[in-house]
Amino acid sequence: MERAFLFMAENNFCKPVSDWFSATLGLPTEVQALAWKSIAAGQHTLISAPTGSGKTLAAFLIVLDRLIQESLGGTLLDRTRVIYVSPLKALSNDIEKNLQRPLSEIRSYHSDDFKVRVQLRTGDTTAAERAAILKVPPHILITTPESLYLLLTAERGRKILGDVDTVIIDEIHALIGNKRGSHLALSLERLERLSTKKIQRIGISATQKPLQKVADFLIGNRDEPVGIIQVGHRREMELSIEVPKSPLGAVMSNEVWEEIYERLIELIQEHRTTLIFVNTRRLAERLSHILIERLGADVVRAHHGSMSKEHRFDAEQRLKSGSLKA
Repeated sequence: MERAFLFMAENNFCKPVSDWFSATLGLPTEVQALAWKSIAAGQHTLISAPTGSGKTLAAFLIVLDRLIQESLGGTLLDRTRVIYVSPLKALSNDIEKNLQRPLSEIRSYHSDDFKVRVQLRTGDTTAAERAAILKVPPHILITTPESLYLLLTAERGRKILGDVDTVIIDEIHALIGNKRGSHLALSLERLERLSTKKIQRIGISATQKPLQKVADFLIGNRDEPVGIIQVGHRREMELSIEVPKSPLGAVMSNEVWEEIYERLIELIQEHRTTLIFVNTRRLAERLSHILIERLGADVVRAHHGSMSKEHRFDAEQRLKSGSLKA
């Protein structure tokens, strides 16, 4: 613990953050140590590391520390300073929870409370919650590319974004080379024009390649250095292609579908967790209905963007806890 505290102090973290990290997590992971150095130097930073390596804190802790120090010093205003962008609403929910917890725990390491607020703004956010964000802006706003665009388009939304100095883009690989990525790139340039501060961009992903092209996407149309942090390796994968024994045609016969159902049931029963991807929401509903009939409602759930926020959240939490198999 002493080594951990010395490391945090040497990297200029404030005492509440140093005490909390040293007591709860110990020494930083490799990706955290490297990323903090780059972010603290003010560089745009691209973080590439496997799941479970501590990427979220690698991107966020320096930013949290800055806000906490300003709050304790009495200089933190009610303005949004950090925007976290995720292409997935489910991931946005997780990040909000994963930030609120350390903030709550860090408060216990300091006698004077600090006021750093985190709020979520996605398509699921209610009208009342959106109005509250505009009335008292969060210091860290967690959002999706589409919701960021809506904020930038509305006059009241633009008013709270003029002091943004950090943008964190998670799962950046999912935005490269598609319309959502192009749309986000435009929104980020609009944000640059709007903000009175130089914006530091931080990208995160476990599966991004080639790194230099991803870094170019991250910083947009500017000639500025990017710190590229690459740590770890991808896990080994077992890949196979399976086709039904019955002949395939332009329209799938009931016989072919029956073989697919039976094979999916075998795979679900053989594994702890199975994710089944289909190309339409209708098929997701149909397939889950059939599998539920054969395996039970507690085993399989459908999940897609047209479902209610509560239904999706329940499925996500059950999947993470291990109580849902598919």
